[in-house]
Amino acid sequence: MKNLTDFEIFNFTANGETRPVYYQGKGPGVILLHELPGMIPECLDLGRVIAQEGFTVFLPLLFGQPNQPFTIPNTLVAAAKICLSKEFYCFAQNKSSPITNWLKALCSEVKGRCGGEGVGAIGMCLTGGFILSMMTEPSLIAPVASQPSLPFPVSKGHKAALGISPEELAIAKARTEEGISLLALRFSEDKTCPAERFATLRREFGKSVETIEIDSSEGNPYAIPRNAHSVLTVHFVDHPDHPTYQARQGVLAFLKRNLSENG
Repeated sequence: MKNLTDFEIFNFTANGETRPVYYQGKGPGVILLHELPGMIPECLDLGRVIAQEGFTVFLPLLFGQPNQPFTIPNTLVAAAKICLSKEFYCFAQNKSSPITNWLKALCSEVKGRCGGEGVGAIGMCLTGGFILSMMTEPSLIAPVASQPSLPFPVSKGHKAALGISPEELAIAKARTEEGISLLALRFSEDKTCPAERFATLRREFGKSVETIEIDSSEGNPYAIPRNAHSVLTVHFVDHPDHPTYQARQGVLAFLKRNLSENG
């Protein structure tokens, strides 16, 4: 397991909350939000790849410990703590999690540090849907939602919900009408990020959202398990022919197209 010595760190305070932010690289700013159970090694490696592609990547530690391995027990413990937290709305269908206010402030901070027209942000799993609320912050111009999992899909309504307030959804949609596009990813059989949620994304955002749904059905050509969930980290396969590799390349191309001066 790699250590964290290649990352620098600063503490960022907004709305009365202070959290550490790890960063490295040079170029336009990209915020990478980790998933459950925390900032796992695969997430850090993804951050390194983003930095190598010409960006300054910022990884805020939202919960858990940095560089701890992904395990099912760790994930269950983290999920239980998150459900009790006032910062995360795990079951609300039409409310934005309070932590998104801190994340929007971080977007502004990153733009101030890196300059340019704006910043990118990638949310994954628990944090995937936070990207929609963050789109209300003008500095975010390259939003990516990977397997957005909130609200937890405990009912038909929850499966289709986006976990954002109607007011913020209206602002996010207005921004896409002004030219901001959204990229969203999931595995086709992922029960944690249901197909109904992506249907809602397409209905609400229309042509402004590009969706990538990787085949994880039984007998798929790449033997991707039906329970595959983490497109860019845990279930990522580092081979050019693999659909997860191609999806990651699509994310990098999306960031370059929207953030780089010559993208």
